Amino acid sequence: MTSALPAPFTAAVTTATVLGCLAYLAAAARLRARGDAWPYGRDALFCAGGAVLVAGVAEPWGAAPPFTAHMLTHLCVGMLAPLLLVLGRPLTLLLRTAPVPLRRGLVALTRSRWATAPALPPVAALLDFGGLWLLYRTPLLSVSHHSPWLNTLVHVHILLAGVLFSFGVLALDPIRHRPGYGLRAAVLLIGGTAHAVLAKSLYAAGPPGMSFGTADLHLASQVMYYGGDAVELALAAVVALQWYRSEGRALRRAGRPGPGGAPAAATRR
Repeated sequence: MTSALPAPFTAAVTTATVLGCLAYLAAAARLRARGDAWPYGRDALFCAGGAVLVAGVAEPWGAAPPFTAHMLTHLCVGMLAPLLLVLGRPLTLLLRTAPVPLRRGLVALTRSRWATAPALPPVAALLDFGGLWLLYRTPLLSVSHHSPWLNTLVHVHILLAGVLFSFGVLALDPIRHRPGYGLRAAVLLIGGTAHAVLAKSLYAAGPPGMSFGTADLHLASQVMYYGGDAVELALAAVVALQWYRSEGRALRRAGRPGPGGAPAAATRR
């Protein structure tokens, strides 16, 4: 069996997540109160991401087979929660509502080469999917099983790497250099392929040093494969929609029909 996350870590993540969601909602309310637009859907997405993250660390599926339970946690903490949190665009909200001194510091941070380098799609993909290959195809998972705090560090990495990957691929918030759509799509395709191949390899052979039942191993690998596909398809859909809208704006600026075939004069209304 994989070890459960330490109770202090679960409590800390839960507390920080609840406070973060409350702060997000308060900032969004202030933004609307002064007459600025902020879609309520972003509030819902961010809070849903927080709920998924809390569920991931609380592990309500603890009665499930051990590797399957672990993989459900991985899916929530490292893939689904990061996607939903990033779709809420918290950095954009913070930049629009923070006090001026803090806002200046954040702007400087988003323009810093070193601060934004980990969010570049190729770097974020290496941290995310490379970390998963290291976890599941080396004895690291077995070692972390015997050390609750190493297990905690592994999950912290999974969360942060997942956030960086979603942040870099979606590029919704302002950063120093917004990567092109082609690069983001290519990285998503390569990363998704690496994730799928890893899931298939786990179907055939479990992590080194760990012993799981065949049924548990197969179910866990299927959760990883199909759950990962679902999240990656959602990422791809958002990138495709951004690309479509970008091409439409470019065509309208050129005075040509948009992607839907409408003339430029009609699409400006």
